[in-house]
Amino acid sequence: MPERKKRMITTTINGEEITFLCEPRQTLLEVLRDELGLTGSKEGCGNGNCGACNVLLDGVLVNACLVLAPEVEGRELVTIEGIAPGGELTLLQQKFLEHAALQCGICTPGFIVAAKALLDENPSPTEHDVRLWLAGNLCRCTGYDKIVRAVLDTAAALQAAQTTPTEVA
Repeated sequence: MPERKKRMITTTINGEEITFLCEPRQTLLEVLRDELGLTGSKEGCGNGNCGACNVLLDGVLVNACLVLAPEVEGRELVTIEGIAPGGELTLLQQKFLEHAALQCGICTPGFIVAAKALLDENPSPTEHDVRLWLAGNLCRCTGYDKIVRAVLDTAAALQAAQTTPTEVA
């Protein structure tokens, strides 16, 4: 078997410059969870169908299980841990709690990251917009109505407060 050389990767994760070693075939999800201790992103399927491992890469929603770790060299990454710096819940997270939009928690981080990406792009989505945007996220415990309501309620609160999504979502 050929020897695999680890690569040194430098990237920004949740606002902090990080350097780590990884094998060329290691996924971003593996590195986040196993090497960096950022366990908020979950492995639900390993093939990009469930959204449990959603992260923002240069502001774009991606499945961390489909991104090879070396691909993040020099790029900016936001995980669920970076959504609420300082440990304070964001408005979006509060709405998920208020609407009981979670159960076991495996899918919740992915839904929150995806919903943040939606609200960053479209601060006043329709129900159809929310359902379409979140179609890449699967939940095996509950229906999607509570999740959709939480996102719509967040959008309404953002509009009422006349703030930008990045300030409160």
